[in-house]
Amino acid sequence: MSDAILDTGRNGIMARISDTLWRNPRLTVLLLLAPPALWLGVVYLGSLFALLAQSFFSIDEFSGLIIYEFTLKTYAELFTPANFDIIVRTVMMASAVTIAAAIVSFPIAYYAARYARGKWKAIFYLGVMLPLWSSYLVKVYSWKLILAKEGILNWLFETLHLSWLLDAYLSIPIIGGNSLSVSWTGTFLVFLYVWLPFMILPIQAALERVPRSMLEASGDLGATPGQSFRFVLLPLALPGVIAGSIFTFSLTLGDYIIPQIVGSSRRFIGQAVYAYQGTAGNIPLAAAFAVVPIVIMGVYLWAAKRKGAFDAL
Repeated sequence: MSDAILDTGRNGIMARISDTLWRNPRLTVLLLLAPPALWLGVVYLGSLFALLAQSFFSIDEFSGLIIYEFTLKTYAELFTPANFDIIVRTVMMASAVTIAAAIVSFPIAYYAARYARGKWKAIFYLGVMLPLWSSYLVKVYSWKLILAKEGILNWLFETLHLSWLLDAYLSIPIIGGNSLSVSWTGTFLVFLYVWLPFMILPIQAALERVPRSMLEASGDLGATPGQSFRFVLLPLALPGVIAGSIFTFSLTLGDYIIPQIVGSSRRFIGQAVYAYQGTAGNIPLAAAFAVVPIVIMGVYLWAAKRKGAFDAL
């Protein structure tokens, strides 16, 4: 008898809870989001605040110990010629990769959005997504072999009797080097290949939202294909381009593996963070360097939101 009463009481409590949740959908959403939001707040945001706090400390040059006193001295070190050069180099690389990815991705995405149907669209998605299924390190090391002096690219230039052209290109001080596998150009090519799918898919999604009737109306009004692209198609697809650039720009900005494996002796921000907090032990300067991409991406995301880029994600 007591067990039956206990079961009835439990069912009554569960019924009241279920009824309360049904009548308050906002409370249901809050309870569902609370655990992941709490985890995000503790692990992610907590680590970011700890990083920000470390950047306001400094290091004693004599003893190498951290001085836990508020100062902007560490941020001032970012503007020394050597450190500021790292920031400029990284931003330039991220910008170059983003622009090149947009140029390469647009015709691919346009074809997929306008002409690919049925199995061809499935093949398109498979071709774009397939590189993402392989290991990141495997792709980077594969490109290291492709760009090496003994690699297939150098063999192709020699077969076409164009090795002199490659040698002349590598002799350029800024972008050249002993080999493409240890050069600014090699780093750029690997970045472009690795992050290209993150640009293609948002542009393709944005182009599919552009009505065909708008392009047809543009042609009926006498616009040339170039004018239709410039004044109709590109403005409507721009949110997709900006959405893709968020991925390509931010991923290039913070990456340190590709410049470490396929790169020259010139550091990027990710390498500087790794070096300063590791071998050098200068955690405040490493934290200050890590804040730079956060600030840049904060401004970038604010501008992208104003352009409606998040609608294309």
